[in-house]
Amino acid sequence: MDAAEPVRMHVLWFPDWPLRAALGAAPPHPPTALVHGGVVTACTESARAHGVRVGQRRRLAQSRMPSLRMLPHDPSQDERAFLPVLRLIEEHAPGVHLLRPGLAALRSRGISRYHGGEEGAAAALRGILAEAGYAETRIGVADGMFTAELAARATTAEHAWSVIPSREARAFLAPLPLQVLGEPELADLLRRLGITTLGEFAALETTAVRERFGEHGARLHALTRGADSRPLTPRPPDPQLAREAAFETPLGQSDQIAFAVRQTADAVMLALADASVVCTEVRIDLTDDDGAVSSRTWLHPTCFDEGDLVDRVRWQLEALAAESARAAQSGEDADAAHAFRGIVAVRIVPVAVDDAAHHQIGLFGSGTDERLHHAVSRVQTMLGHMAVTTAAVSGGRLLADRQVMTPWGERPVMERDPAQPWPGSLPDPLPAEIFVPLRPVRVTDAEGAAVVIGERGEMPHPPALIDDSEVIGWAGPWPVHEHRWDAARSRSGHRFQLLDAQHRAWLVLHSDDGWWAEGRYR
Repeated sequence: MDAAEPVRMHVLWFPDWPLRAALGAAPPHPPTALVHGGVVTACTESARAHGVRVGQRRRLAQSRMPSLRMLPHDPSQDERAFLPVLRLIEEHAPGVHLLRPGLAALRSRGISRYHGGEEGAAAALRGILAEAGYAETRIGVADGMFTAELAARATTAEHAWSVIPSREARAFLAPLPLQVLGEPELADLLRRLGITTLGEFAALETTAVRERFGEHGARLHALTRGADSRPLTPRPPDPQLAREAAFETPLGQSDQIAFAVRQTADAVMLALADASVVCTEVRIDLTDDDGAVSSRTWLHPTCFDEGDLVDRVRWQLEALAAESARAAQSGEDADAAHAFRGIVAVRIVPVAVDDAAHHQIGLFGSGTDERLHHAVSRVQTMLGHMAVTTAAVSGGRLLADRQVMTPWGERPVMERDPAQPWPGSLPDPLPAEIFVPLRPVRVTDAEGAAVVIGERGEMPHPPALIDDSEVIGWAGPWPVHEHRWDAARSRSGHRFQLLDAQHRAWLVLHSDDGWWAEGRYR
């Protein structure tokens, strides 16, 4: 491999891409972190300046910066947001290869010939992307994707591209630490052997590395020597599935607009059929007469048909109308009440597709699940998008936090990972009925005075009444504490289980502002 002509690569890196996808704006970003499973998966540069790092636990990150904004990380959103960038690159340099959202690669040969050299090609790509709003793009040019990516990461805002000359990859990689390999266990083992840089690892004999670390270790060893033999698989061009309906006169009624886009929905379905695919996720863009665009992505438990697409357009319009009405009543934004009064264009963009063969009706009917879906979708069409919801269990301590209700057909987004430990959470069996919001109740002692709980959980007088029912049995208290380090989000209290004279079992919570019923057992 070393003797062969190395494959020159352009790698385009978009720093902090998950943050850009989540916030929908170009950097600089306010201090923000994305969290998945209670662990920070991405953070802005302003957050890193305060000590927040990827891999930290949520609590540690908040202790470093109490004002840090936390958002759930949705990897699928990263991919959806990066697709327009890939299409833009493909318009000027066909054959782009997606490494991961925020990182793409392409062969240098064609685009470098067109622009008169590798550096000219990098400057041209950077200019195209900056003009489109991606001024943060960094570009590395080197032998192989591994070296080119590290070259891109070594750039600065002032020097947005770096070109490593041919056959000099090993010299460029030599001083870099082992951590850039992304293999912490191997890096730790080599460090204990006295090897701390890629150059020192590359100096080891290939046969000895393979015998000690296996094929995976030999593969990493080849990367440190600049011998990146990974094949480049260009991303296949997307079929033109999106369709748009434009109106000469702005339309203001949701039913009127829904009727007008029926032909557009039919055109989308015909394009999907020609490509032998079905749509499982769609984005609908509504453009008003001021040029503002409202976009929303909709999911489907099976696949969309023409009627489903029209329903989503109508539901999105109704949600906009409701939001404008609430803004007008509250007076928070005088312009919000007039937003999207006239729609001039509706664009339907399939975001995720699947092979149509996976969604063919069975030989003996569509089955129970399909009939159930059609029945529930019909109810949802008549009553509205939020009329039919499905429940999922999230992580959390209070029961209201653990209950996530998602509209039928949507993918639930878990802000709290249920697989993580939640000290203070209630073990099974859980109450059959949960009160959202919490229901205020009166819990008094035998003298009719409110039962109070001390800071250490002591209770001078036991509960005797809940509202007007006698308490014949009780258990507790169990302390619940959350976000003690954040005064704005801090919650503390004590839980009890009470059994009244009607043999109804209650789960109640005592806090500084009184007694609250969380749920009721049946």
